[in-house]
Order: sequence, then structure tokens, then C-alpha cells
Amino acid sequence: MKILIMTDIEGISGVDDWEQVHRHGWEGEEKARERLMADTNAAVEGAIRAGADTVYVVDGHGSGKNFIPGRLDPRATQISVAEYLDIFAREKIDACLEIGIHAKPGTTHAFLEHVQSSKNWFAYRVNGVDYGEIAQGALYAGAYDVPFVMLSGDDAVCREGRELFGSNLACAEVKRGISWKKAESIDFEEAETRIRDAVEDGIRRRAEFKPFKLPLPLTIEVTFLRADICEEYMEMYPQLERIDSRTLRRISPEVKTYKDVLLY
Repeated sequence: MKILIMTDIEGISGVDDWEQVHRHGWEGEEKARERLMADTNAAVEGAIRAGADTVYVVDGHGSGKNFIPGRLDPRATQISVAEYLDIFAREKIDACLEIGIHAKPGTTHAFLEHVQSSKNWFAYRVNGVDYGEIAQGALYAGAYDVPFVMLSGDDAVCREGRELFGSNLACAEVKRGISWKKAESIDFEEAETRIRDAVEDGIRRRAEFKPFKLPLPLTIEVTFLRADICEEYMEMYPQLERIDSRTLRRISPEVKTYKDVLLY
């Protein structure tokens, strides 16, 4: 059985201050990376307990240089973001999940809610509905009939996940969002236990989860924070259609790679 684990950092246990993500080269950032490895390894352990013989892990935050070398559980195989782009076409994956994910833009009291770029993107929509990054990953996997079975993060993203995929989705709530910049984390050992147990539970119950699919073709729209940002993206991606001062659109006829669920 092959399992894919995507990771982000905003929803990791112990990451409870926005500067841990936005301010580089200080002890808070190192704490975040330490916790990233702890949460990820707890997820790997849960997958192994559920019977996985291959566990792929992606360092999915920013440039993909957040993992601490030599600290990933050796039973897991790290793949790059580039390898992730078409992994479902190359291999038969049995289930996917996300560790350390965050809520979509506009979610009240969600810690660091955003989609792709908190500096530039205001909203991301598919077929007229607002979504976040968990929907992107699940939609990509769903095109290959791979179910999304588990996530970890704050209380807001757990609610979002269950609204999208059903109340039976396995979730590990590792902190409570207070505001965009602050969260309240639970005990670290408890967080790792919740992740380990939820991963094992979600994978064992993978047959309960229908692959996440939306009608094709996909109409993908991104609204930017300002018109000038929209115009900058238009210059970089002239193939996109501008539908108002801050919004660009593309039509994606099929989903073969992760890029097919993005704006460009």
C-alpha cells in the first residue's frame, strides 16, 4: 500500500506565531522546523501502523527547503514538489493526506489562513466556489480516484476539511486559532499522538472516503488583493482572462497534474 503525505508549516503543532513562518533566521523559525519534523514523523508512524509499505512525503511549504536533513523517519521516502506534480499518473497511490495545513482565505479566527500567497492572493475559486489548499490537493488526487483521508492543523482547518469531505474525515486538531497572527498550541506529545492515531484511522477507513471530484472543465479564478498585482500576473501569464480589476480566470479541461488545479 502506497501513501502520500503532503506537508505545510502553518498548521504544524507549536507554530503559533506568524513570525515563525515569515521571519527567517531566528530561533522561532528553527522551532517551527523541529515541530514540522516531529509532526511529519508521527504521520509516517501512523501510516506504517495502518499497513503502508511505501510512504511518500513532500516538503510542501514555500521553496520546499524546510525539512531538517537526516531527521525524516527513514521508513519514508521524500519526494520533491516537482516529482509530486505528476506522481498520481506515475504510480498507484492508495490514499493521500496533509499534515500542517491551514484554512482557506476568509475563515474567521483561523491561524494564517490564505491560499498560495497571503501577500498577493485574496481568493481562489473553482466553478464559482471558494476553496483553499486542501481542496487543491484533494482535487488533484481525486482525478486519479485517490481518496483524501486525513489532515492536521488548527480547529478551523479541521472544520473546513469535514465540511468538504464529510464529518467522518480523520482530523488531528493540534492548536486553536486565536487570530490571523496567533494560535494556542496543545501539548506537543499529545499533538503527535493525535496525528499518529488520526493517520492510522484515516488510512484504515480509506474505503469510506469518495475521491474529491468537481465537474469538468474546471473554471479556476483567483482574485488578488489589488488591481496592480493582478496586472503584474497578467504580464507574466498573458494566456489568462481578466474578468474584473482584480480577478483572472483560466479554464482547465482536465486534471492530469497538480498544475491543472492552479491558475497557472
